Parts: sequence; structure tokens; C-alpha cells
Amino acid sequence: MTVRARRGGARWRRLRRDAPALLAVALARVLIRLSPGRLRQVMELLATGTRPAGYRQTLAALEAVTAVSRICRDQSGCLPRAVATALLCRVSGRWPTWRTGVRVAGSFAAHAWVEADGLMVGESVPPETYRPMITVRSRPRPAVRVR
Repeated sequence: MTVRARRGGARWRRLRRDAPALLAVALARVLIRLSPGRLRQVMELLATGTRPAGYRQTLAALEAVTAVSRICRDQSGCLPRAVATALLCRVSGRWPTWRTGVRVAGSFAAHAWVEADGLMVGESVPPETYRPMITVRSRPRPAVRVR
């Protein structure tokens, strides 16, 4: 009986640890079904009231997302991976720069990625490989003036 309780305890701890990433991936899978224009609007709305995410935080979010989702780990899973990473950063009130774009040279290829501190996060290609078409940055709320 005690062995099962310990195993169950470890599972619950793992689930609690992974829950935010799992929820971010689930929401991302819904959002990526939207048209590009509507997805951009939703992402801009979500970015409102946030501060820029740092590189380490964004990388940690990306790693959490890829740890819980086979789709996000796949090379063709760039859109759900980038959306889920941004959503996971949003939980803490931060937002990386979220981008979608096209390959500059060679055959046509679309790609989505996140950036923080001016750097692509978790990407193995040079930044000039893709031309951004949609960019959603952090959008802090304006300071309220008290008279």
C-alpha cells in the first residue's frame, strides 16, 4: 500500500509541475486553428499588460512545452510550439516576441518562433533565415496618472 501511495504521489507532483505547460499546449492547439489574422489579434490581446520575457525564462518555457508535447518537439510543430511558449510565459506576466515568417532564400517555407533579448530562442538557424511577417511584442499597460 505504501509503495502505491509513493508512486501516486510522484505522479501527482509531476502532473502539478507539468500542468501549466500541458494547458499552454492544449490552448495553443486550439488557437492555431484560427485564421492568421484572428490568431494575431488573439496574441496581441494576450500580450497586453505584459513585460518583455527574458531569454532564460523563454528558454525554460520552450523546454517545458517540448517536454510535454511530442507535436511541439517535432520540426513541423513550430506554430504550436511558439504559441504555447508565449502562453506559458504569459502566466508570469511576461511575453516573448512571437513571430511568424517565411524563409528568405530557397523554396518556400513558413516558420513560427519566439525571441527574447533580441535573440531567437531554441532555434538552430541564423536569424536572417526568415523574414518576419507577423510580430507580437510585449505590450505594457500605460502608467495611470494620479492627480
